[in-house]
Amino acid sequence: MSGQIYQQLYRESLEQPEAFWGKVAATLDWSKPYDTLVGKGDGPIPRWFIGGELNACHNCVDRHVDAGFGDDAALLYESPVTGTSRTVTFAQLQDLAARCGGAMRALGVGKGDRVLIYMPNSVEAVVAMLACARIGAIHSVVFGGFAPKELAARIDDAQPSLVIAASCGIEGKKVLPYQPMLDEAFALSLSDGVPTIYWQRAHSHADLDDGDAHDWEAVLAAATPAPCEPMAATDPLYILYTSGTTGAPKGIVRDTAGYLAALAWSIKGIYNCEPGDAYWAASDVGWVVGHSYICYAPLLNRNASVIFEGKPVGTPDAGIFWKLIAKHKVKSFFTAPTAIRAIKQVDPQGELAAGHDLSNLQAIYLAGERTDPDTLHWLEDLHGKPVIDHWWQTETGWAICASPAGIEKLTIKPGSTSVAMPGWDMECLGDNGQPVAAGEQGAIVARLPLPPGAAPTLWNADDRYRASYLSAFDGYYLSGDAGYIDEDGHVFVMGRTDDVINVAGHRLSSAAMEEVLAAHAAVAECAVIGAADQLKGQIPVGFVVTKAGADISQEQLADELIANVRRDIGPVAALKNIHVMEKLPKTRSGKILRKTIRQIADGEEPQAPATIEDPSVLAPYIALYTPL
Repeated sequence: MSGQIYQQLYRESLEQPEAFWGKVAATLDWSKPYDTLVGKGDGPIPRWFIGGELNACHNCVDRHVDAGFGDDAALLYESPVTGTSRTVTFAQLQDLAARCGGAMRALGVGKGDRVLIYMPNSVEAVVAMLACARIGAIHSVVFGGFAPKELAARIDDAQPSLVIAASCGIEGKKVLPYQPMLDEAFALSLSDGVPTIYWQRAHSHADLDDGDAHDWEAVLAAATPAPCEPMAATDPLYILYTSGTTGAPKGIVRDTAGYLAALAWSIKGIYNCEPGDAYWAASDVGWVVGHSYICYAPLLNRNASVIFEGKPVGTPDAGIFWKLIAKHKVKSFFTAPTAIRAIKQVDPQGELAAGHDLSNLQAIYLAGERTDPDTLHWLEDLHGKPVIDHWWQTETGWAICASPAGIEKLTIKPGSTSVAMPGWDMECLGDNGQPVAAGEQGAIVARLPLPPGAAPTLWNADDRYRASYLSAFDGYYLSGDAGYIDEDGHVFVMGRTDDVINVAGHRLSSAAMEEVLAAHAAVAECAVIGAADQLKGQIPVGFVVTKAGADISQEQLADELIANVRRDIGPVAALKNIHVMEKLPKTRSGKILRKTIRQIADGEEPQAPATIEDPSVLAPYIALYTPL
């Protein structure tokens, strides 16, 4: 069973939420205490800290300066693509956020207005986010370089009053100007255009001759610093869009106080960080991980947050993560499994990790996609550190399941995302809506009310929120993920519900087959999809990428992988097709586009999401399934 300390804490969070979350809320600075901890408010689900007022920027920055920690490091910026390193203190960050807030106010932005942030991973992106929070504007961060068509859809939905953008991004050795993409997006949108503040980068400058285009340095220098605006606990802090393959993107809304409370607990309870520690989430500010654990949570806890502009391999090599962890004495490191698999593919023996002092590193956290046991063990063996797989979603804002390293060291079960975190009352339901037995697969759901931090609704789309998350099972939030919960309460997320492969009536997990493929010594990463079959309904098809230097023919590798699946899962798996590919199609966050591959295999028009990292990678898959 899970540890006693964890069990006691978890029971309190479900049975006495007022006591549990009240203690967490007491660690925040409030300008007005809340009246009701949790109850019915605006939107489809219960709301937290109703009646209270506070400010996210004040809690993340100003209060630390007021307490005498202004000279402590707040942001540690590392940009190997530009050869730049930079440290920003809390006092400097306070000044930048106040000036940026003042500049926005001078351009007419007020409380409740939306601000579109279109920037790469950078200090300036975090400053822009905090400045919005400071004056009560709602930020919507979109990846720098995001496609104009998808950007236009977000502009039309959020209707921003201002855009804050970089002049360009840098992808490896390629410079990507942002202004042409913004111009095209506004031309495609229903908006007439809004003022834009450009952070001018040396590699490419935006044209500021237009009267509505402003220079970042100039407007901040001229601005009157803005104070922190008291915000209602339930006021939106930001909108973060998820990319659907069809239809309008979903604007995930994050409220202010619930989010701060969840982050305040998780940065200590899950990531085991104390004030002053260095913390690194190797993500992008455009993702939910970047919002929660590059910007808000570390700063809230007075941690030094690493901001990395680069890739796990190639900028300059597959040892960059270990080099920077050593340089900044990072205590907790968070990245995606796909980043580790990329490193393992290029440096399978871990030679580039040698010589780096990682003695300050206490644990490595993986999320964003299921961590196969082979990758977990490789990373554990490489560094001798605990590797914690945990599970959460854009909608939830923080981990649903994890091993709470800051509370109690639990046994790690490879393949599991460990146990439910405070407030997450998890069940695994069958198609009939009834709980299934321990170890039996079903739909993973959370009983309402959801804990603080989870999205209370979608932007201007309450009905869509209900239809997407609340309609499948009465009284539950539908995660969209399938898996099982074992007898110890450990949750195994085996993939999206539509990744279950139905072979002649047998429901098989694609993740289980991927686990077998990934265990082969020559395989760096893999994906299994269910392709349509007239006889069996679906048949599994495997796609693998080999490690650098793997000395095995494609035919031999395919034969061995098919035999391994037959041995470990059984003949019912019916896996007979293995394709060796140079790359797997992924989103920019590293999620493998299994649905897109399946659409190609089924002869459908592939609906790749706008966040696809490299659309050209689909060409070999399309060629593979194009009749001669």
